[in-house]
Amino acid sequence: MTERTGDHMTEGTTAAGTTELDAHPTPTPHATPTPASTLAEAPAPHATPAPTEAPAPDPERMRRWRLVLGGGGGDGDGTGQVLRGRDAGMDGALTALYGRDAKDGDGTRAGRQRGAGLGASAPSVARWLGDIRTYFPASVVQVMQRDAIDRLDLAALLLEPEMLEAVEADVHLVGTLLSLHKAMPETTRRTARAVVRKVVEELERRLAPGTRADLTGALDRGARTGRPRHHAIDWNRTIAANLRHYLPEHRTVVPERLVGYARAARSVRKEVVLCVDQSGSMAASVVYASVFGAVLASLRALDTRLVVFDTEVVDLTEHLDDPVDVLFGTRLGGGTDINRALAYCQSRITRPAETVVVLVSDLYEGGIRDEMLRRVAAMKASGVGFVALLALSDEGTPAYDREHAAALSALGVPAFACTPDRFPEVMAAALEKRPLPIPDTRAG
Repeated sequence: MTERTGDHMTEGTTAAGTTELDAHPTPTPHATPTPASTLAEAPAPHATPAPTEAPAPDPERMRRWRLVLGGGGGDGDGTGQVLRGRDAGMDGALTALYGRDAKDGDGTRAGRQRGAGLGASAPSVARWLGDIRTYFPASVVQVMQRDAIDRLDLAALLLEPEMLEAVEADVHLVGTLLSLHKAMPETTRRTARAVVRKVVEELERRLAPGTRADLTGALDRGARTGRPRHHAIDWNRTIAANLRHYLPEHRTVVPERLVGYARAARSVRKEVVLCVDQSGSMAASVVYASVFGAVLASLRALDTRLVVFDTEVVDLTEHLDDPVDVLFGTRLGGGTDINRALAYCQSRITRPAETVVVLVSDLYEGGIRDEMLRRVAAMKASGVGFVALLALSDEGTPAYDREHAAALSALGVPAFACTPDRFPEVMAAALEKRPLPIPDTRAG
């Protein structure tokens, strides 16, 4: 085809309907010839740059991509990498859980969904559990175990003591065991308690010291004295109480009257009620709440009550000396009746102004919504401190009922998720009646 560029024609086959004049245009009368030297210096109009050789791929980078992409042997995944030794074992463990071409437990091909090469065989699962503990750090092992239980329906295998001894214990595994413990044979139940106790003791070692320190300080600061020791002076209140003694020429305040913190009385001065939703989605929150309940109960200046609920309400306060007993007294799953649980908690409050109620729930209410909100408003009006936690866990923002969260916020009860490390700070603020340290991801 003849192509047209500006007012000139380029060489090519003359198109149909094109005149000879079009194919051989007449030169412009005033065109000035270009000097030969200029032509020699000018680059060719359609010169193609010389191809540059692509840098060789980084073998370590390709190895990592091969592990991420999976795929068959050889170059089927495009990386050109063949895995050997430890890498091959690691790839096999990943493929057994996430491989596209693996088979589900019933022997059918998984297709586009992630499948499993473990089937329902206890020996193969036991070997796989050993492999992933060899190849991956504990945090990754816990994630893979969780995926195996959720994706491959391996929960039934946890009823075998040998399997429990092979797993890496964490909060999520405890939640799974609690949901299964009614169906466990007695031999497995003993092993399950040992696994749960191991996790609970580790959580107590991590969380108890900071919790006791924060809350003891909050309780001590609740009492005031006019003759404090130097380290116990409340400088903010002391300055406020002595502003009339300000000396402008010295730009200072003369503290004629000191205000400080007194040591907390040994008698119970504050009450805490933990009201915890035990529906299936709140498993991790139940574990952490049980641990914190035991820690709070160990503080002599606190009277702590732990109440768990679904459509029924169970008071586990008498078991707070052993959080493992608390956990095995829960019943994960079922519906949710927040109003009924709050009614029970409200009936146990004897000193509203000295009480903090902590509701741990995703707020999906199966009971009477309006009555639940009226009950919260009544407790707030009586002087009860009220805290609503959408979750007490290490995960991010949970799924929750946004309408109910907004309704609570309108009552002055912001609902937000809380990590275990922040819980002592939240409780200290609630006990001191200070604004709660609400994260940026607050609800409502």
